Amino acid sequence: MGRRRTWGWGLGIATVTAVTAFGVASWHANAAPSPSPAPGAAGEQPRVSNPDPGPEPAAGVGRDALTSGEVDRARELAVTPELAAGAEDVTGAKGPEYLSADVLADGGGRRAELYYYDYRTDKLVKQVVDLKAGKLAGSYSAAGMQRPASEREVATALDMLLADPLVSELKDAYQKATGKQFAGKDGLTVKAHVYKARPADTSAAQCGKHRCLQLVVETGDGLFIDVNDIIIDLSGRTVARLK
Repeated sequence: MGRRRTWGWGLGIATVTAVTAFGVASWHANAAPSPSPAPGAAGEQPRVSNPDPGPEPAAGVGRDALTSGEVDRARELAVTPELAAGAEDVTGAKGPEYLSADVLADGGGRRAELYYYDYRTDKLVKQVVDLKAGKLAGSYSAAGMQRPASEREVATALDMLLADPLVSELKDAYQKATGKQFAGKDGLTVKAHVYKARPADTSAAQCGKHRCLQLVVETGDGLFIDVNDIIIDLSGRTVARLK
C-alpha cells in the first residue's frame, strides 16, 4: 500500500513537472517575435502607380492652369488684325513677340492674360481674353516694363553674340572652363535674364527702355561659361560689354 502511494505521488510530481515545462516552453514560443513576412508576401504586395496622367482636358476649371488648347485659342483671340499689322517681333517680322500666358484669377469665369513684346514701339503688351465668351476683353501696353524672355528671344540673342566680334570673349571663357576649343552652339544650354541698365552702364544705357538680355550659358557637362559682362540689346540689335 505504501509503495502504491509513493509511486502515485511520484507520478503526480512528474506529471506536474512535465505540464509546467510544456507551459514555459509554450510561453517562450508565444513571446518570441513573429518572423517578418518575406518580401512580396501576400500581405505586402508592391503597388505600382500609373505614371500616365491621362489625356489633357480641353479646358480647365476656375483657377486651373491654362491647357494647351486654351493657350492656342487665347493666342488666336489676343492677336487682333491691328496688333498683327502694327507690331514687330524679335526677328523683325510683323506681329508681336509672344512671351507667356496665365489664367486670370479674378473669379469671373475663365479668362486669360497674355503678354507680348512689340519691338516696333518697345512696349510690353497685355491682352486679356475671355475664353468662355470667345472675345478680347481688354488691351493694355506700357513702355519700360519687361517680362522674362521667350525661347526665341534667347536663341536670337545667342545668334547675335555668335555673329559679333565679342564672341571671342565667349570662346575664351569656354576654353578656360572646359579646356577645349569652342566648337559652336550645339550642346549648349542657354537661358537669359532681362537686363536693365544701371546708372554707370554707359555701354548699355538704353536697356530697360530697350529689350536687353544677359545670357546664362551652360555646357552639356554642367559647366557655366562666364559671359555676364556681355549684354545683347535685341531692340537696338547691338552687342556690348559692360564697362
